[in-house]
Amino acid sequence: MALTTLDPRTALVLIDLQKGIAAAPTVPHSGSEVVARAVELAGAFRAHGLPVVLVRVSFAADGSDALPGRTEAAGAAGARPEGWDTLVEELAGHAGDILVTKHNWGAFHGTDLDVQLRRRGVTQVVLGGIATSIGVESTARAAYAHGYHVTLATDAMADMNAEAHHNSLDRIFPRLGESGGTAEILDLLARTRP
Repeated sequence: MALTTLDPRTALVLIDLQKGIAAAPTVPHSGSEVVARAVELAGAFRAHGLPVVLVRVSFAADGSDALPGRTEAAGAAGARPEGWDTLVEELAGHAGDILVTKHNWGAFHGTDLDVQLRRRGVTQVVLGGIATSIGVESTARAAYAHGYHVTLATDAMADMNAEAHHNSLDRIFPRLGESGGTAEILDLLARTRP
């Protein structure tokens, strides 16, 4: 489906573009490619006075706030290198950006993201980040459930698993919103803003 519109109050929400995650091997785009496209999007959103939300995931060093549920998959628990949860330098340091720290896969549960968006009159979110099938998809599902229009910046996201990435793009995202590349989103933003 082609992109149709961006609401007057659309926010860019970037998921987990932090040092420890952006440095991991990802497909079909590298972390540096995802970050570069995210920087382009963030610059355009800021230039048009639209909110930019930078979401990071972090856990206490002792693991006391880690997700407690039993799973069959090996978890990412354990020691993490110093600074793994620090936002990448290319995106950090913009005073007007909204910073959200999550302790779950999705950016809505247990955070003030919904409040931050609603206070600014946001009705639509454009999502990107790493990993497509985890943080981005979880946030997209919650955004849709919260009543936001959802747009997925498909070349501004990547995953550690190609099959999982394509499952999100091909099967899940069409049910949650509209998808397009960074260039399409930037073009639509330029055409619909004064």
